[in-house]
Amino acid sequence: MSESPSLDRFSELIDAAAGVVGEIDLERVLRRLVTEARSATGARFSALGVIGEHGVLSDFLYEGIGEDEAARIGALPTGRGVLGAVIRLNKTIRLDQISDHPDAVGFPIHHPPMGNFLGVPVAVGDEAFGNLYLTEKDGGFSDQDVVVVEALSRVAGAAVRTARLQDRLRLVAVVEDRQRIARELHDSVIQELFAVGLALQGMAQLLDDAGLAATLDDAVDRLDHAVEELRGYIFELKDAAQEQSDLGERVRRLVARMASAYPADVHLEVVEGGSGDETVDDEIMKIVTEALSNALRHASASLVEVVVAHEAEQIVARVGDDGVGFDPDSQSTGMGLENLRVRAALLSGAISIVSRPGEGTKLEARFPIRSRAPR
Repeated sequence: MSESPSLDRFSELIDAAAGVVGEIDLERVLRRLVTEARSATGARFSALGVIGEHGVLSDFLYEGIGEDEAARIGALPTGRGVLGAVIRLNKTIRLDQISDHPDAVGFPIHHPPMGNFLGVPVAVGDEAFGNLYLTEKDGGFSDQDVVVVEALSRVAGAAVRTARLQDRLRLVAVVEDRQRIARELHDSVIQELFAVGLALQGMAQLLDDAGLAATLDDAVDRLDHAVEELRGYIFELKDAAQEQSDLGERVRRLVARMASAYPADVHLEVVEGGSGDETVDDEIMKIVTEALSNALRHASASLVEVVVAHEAEQIVARVGDDGVGFDPDSQSTGMGLENLRVRAALLSGAISIVSRPGEGTKLEARFPIRSRAPR
């Protein structure tokens, strides 16, 4: 059975969002979001309001209303009524009838009638960026519509953040600023895209529609590919004299972003400072990311413990879970254990994995700590 047109369009949106790694036209990204949200839900009208100062909408992109009709309506919305409620509450609002909401203020003259409503916040990191608004769907908005539009909003947030940073890159010429942006791309955008992938996979488990669930799972794979491309872009930005970033803070941000997408309880213990070698610190981040991802996505764990510490002139990273476990000797795909071991060995490190079916998994990576030159 083939996927419905709406699923095809949703899949295309994920492609566009993942491809935003090379996209610097922010308005085009946002307009694509408005178009695809409307198509995926079947709503007659769709819009995205960008929040400016004092919680007022500074920009408003819309579809479903022609230019002549918009001219007769007059000024664009600024965030009053139900639109303002989505901004103020910063949460999804679904209504069978807009006029029934206590904040409803009615519509201007010449405005088309609008009944049912779905409003979903769009965040960029911890910052409220704007809101997606959809109205007039035959039969009203379903639970599946909410899941789909909330998934789109998560992808949009990562896309906006990436486009903003790339726009800044075009304007800077100072080496230190390029290095700072490279670190931000690595520590913020990559982990945000990764968290989006985890969230999409979690959403897929809530859906009754097998076709849409498969589309969401496929989206995770394409976002992973985008992350790898972005890592290559970051490598080009780095300079040999780049100031070493703090490994402890990077691990904290990583765990906070990834843990928020799944119900497992994640405990973190981390020391300040790193190995003294930026390449080793980057490898530790990759190992922790991959091990934590597998614990959250595949292990069905209720508890995951992450430790990064100094022990006997070594820096040690451990990720353990109480999940389903597996047989490391028969594992041929998934975690890429052999690849992890080979990469670690090239940096004078070592990785060990202990796991048994039904008894969880414990991964430990050890790397030597290089002496630091006095400042």
